[in-house]
Amino acid sequence: MEGILIRGLLKSGLPRNVRGIIYPYLSRCMGNKKKGRHKGTRKNTAYNRKSITSGAMTLFREAGGKPLNYKQVSARLEINDPAGRQLVLETLRELVRMELLRQPSTGKFELHPSQRAAAEGLIDFTKSGAAYVITDSDGKDIFIPERHTSVALHGDRVEVEILKKSRGQFEGKVTRVISRNAENYVGILEVKDKQAFLVPSNPRIHVDFYVNLKNIKNARNGQKVIVKLLDWPDPERSPFAEVIDVLGDPGDNNTEMHAILAEFGLPYEFPQHVIDAAQKLDVTIRDEEVKKRRDMRSIPTFTIDPDDAKDFDDALSIRKLKNGLLEIGIHIADVSHYVQPGDIIDKEAVKRATSVYLVDRVVPMLPEVLSNNVCSLRPDEDKLCMSAVFEMNEKLQIKKSFFGKTVIRSQRRFTYDEAQKVIETGKGDFSEEITTLNNMAKEMRKERMRKGALEFGGSEVKFKLDENGKPLGVYQKVMKEANWLVEEFMLLANKKVAEHVGKPKKDARPKTFVYRIHDLPDPEKLKTLKDFTARLGYKLQSIDPEQASRAINQLINQVKGKAEEDIVKQMAIRTMSKAIYSVENIGHYGLAFDYYTHFTSPIRRYPDVMAHRLMTSYKNGGKSADANALEVSCKHASNMEKKATDAERASIKYKQVEFMTDKIGEKFKGTVSGLTRWGMYVELEDNKCEGMIPLNSMQDDDYRYDERKHQIIGTRYKEVYEFGDKVTVEVHGADLAQKQLDFRIA
Repeated sequence: MEGILIRGLLKSGLPRNVRGIIYPYLSRCMGNKKKGRHKGTRKNTAYNRKSITSGAMTLFREAGGKPLNYKQVSARLEINDPAGRQLVLETLRELVRMELLRQPSTGKFELHPSQRAAAEGLIDFTKSGAAYVITDSDGKDIFIPERHTSVALHGDRVEVEILKKSRGQFEGKVTRVISRNAENYVGILEVKDKQAFLVPSNPRIHVDFYVNLKNIKNARNGQKVIVKLLDWPDPERSPFAEVIDVLGDPGDNNTEMHAILAEFGLPYEFPQHVIDAAQKLDVTIRDEEVKKRRDMRSIPTFTIDPDDAKDFDDALSIRKLKNGLLEIGIHIADVSHYVQPGDIIDKEAVKRATSVYLVDRVVPMLPEVLSNNVCSLRPDEDKLCMSAVFEMNEKLQIKKSFFGKTVIRSQRRFTYDEAQKVIETGKGDFSEEITTLNNMAKEMRKERMRKGALEFGGSEVKFKLDENGKPLGVYQKVMKEANWLVEEFMLLANKKVAEHVGKPKKDARPKTFVYRIHDLPDPEKLKTLKDFTARLGYKLQSIDPEQASRAINQLINQVKGKAEEDIVKQMAIRTMSKAIYSVENIGHYGLAFDYYTHFTSPIRRYPDVMAHRLMTSYKNGGKSADANALEVSCKHASNMEKKATDAERASIKYKQVEFMTDKIGEKFKGTVSGLTRWGMYVELEDNKCEGMIPLNSMQDDDYRYDERKHQIIGTRYKEVYEFGDKVTVEVHGADLAQKQLDFRIA
């Protein structure tokens, strides 16, 4: 009877950790009646490593951080035989190796810090519904099975409990959503049987949203809409939402571009009260304002911008001085004169933080009356500027600098192509000035490279669109000398402004400022790059982060003009950290600058406006800004910059897929550009469109991804595919909704 009772307890669904503690005791109560058992042998004990693990972890969690030795653990688990206690010791040592426990001193064990409290981080969902959380504290990557994601959505900040470590991977569950990544979501509205659901466009949003028919805002079945998340009390059911905007029919260009912006939490129109405030601005340039500024209207000045640009936020001036020096002026629109801290326009600009550049449009940070009119340095108009002016000798040494407010008048607006023609022919408007500036820029560029600046070069993917936004062709826009000319002088201004404010001075500590910083690359990623390029026959000379920039430049020079140039550049870029904004200056690794800021584009970047205000304040004797408040603004700007970049890439991807929709069945040459466990990505040579070949579609063998070698290998015939391989593919499908191209090996 006693045995039946105990077996019933064991089968009653007790929690695993409780069973682990009581199992040895219950087993001994039941007795051991089978012949041939030898007391004390590991094989024949009623406990095992699994039950000891579960029981021990419970003990350490309940110990409140107090260390225990293996004898204490054995006693509390009521394991008293020598073999059992030895198994406890071995299990504890294994838990140390798994980083679930640690040893503060010899013979003592305690809970590992990662196990003591729930970790926090951002949750990153996969298309399968499972997720990963990278913790804030130590960057640990925690796998979250679909059943343990609770009510979290992609990008949310969550609290997780680590459950176990298996095969080197931590596994956990979401215990709390700390904050939502977004409150609005985009998708297709499905209305059926007096119910409505939003099917999200983003495949990483793993649930559909239930929308009460009263809350669909006249949207029709099949339309793209934006919904606001109202509540999600039960992870076993759909979240509740309401429609807040109807975007239109799928496939319409405006609908799709607005949907992309909304997916990344970016605005696609200005609130009317912001437009009204901009229209009411006093934009008159009065004599008393001009008297406060350095008047540079008589100096040869011009702008160089893309063909389709409307916001000209930088201009260059040049003249020869009587002392033989060249005076170079970098003039930047003085947005801060018109937009005051905390006003209606400023609040909207703070929220946006950046302009967004999609394939067919610019979504500006500032209302059009400012971005394209008042602040734009249009030719033959007086404009208020913030300027960096340098007197330089023939060796490009700066002998004198000026940073401050100016008034200028541009005499000519050049496109990049027009300026390039002047460079190539030596003829045209301002030919002497442009030629001089170009020669200076080339020398400045050489000097940057000599000091270890990274140079990837490259090109932009551009589309030829019809009046409805449909792509008629794809081409690459290559950077030429005119682009680099402007780039070098903008870099000079950004660098010197950062030095002017941030460099320590004898009589005072540096004041708080906004820096553009870029950290050292990850050594592990550099090693991956070295291994990858070695298989292509190239050598990365160093994987020391301090020396890697020169080694990468040497590598880029080796592959220049070769078929594998683009793929090597892509891999090299992936080794790099991301540049961000911060008040803590660590320098800019990629540019090889100790001091760097963003000063030259205040029409389209809010950190530049911040830099202008700080520099003006300090010039007028203002006290150092609040570093903590400024850092919050920097983090927001960095976050919005990433969203804008992601939206731009999504718009390019959408147009690439749209361009290929009528090319199903056609064959193209391409290059392997990415490898994963589920497929092989290929970038087409002619139009740079990228699609994926699913591994399960490759029928000639059973292909597997070797993560260590970064190769896809056939298990039977050992056919190998790797980065940079040339392949011919057939277009199998083009999914506009998912922005995905489906290829097959031809």
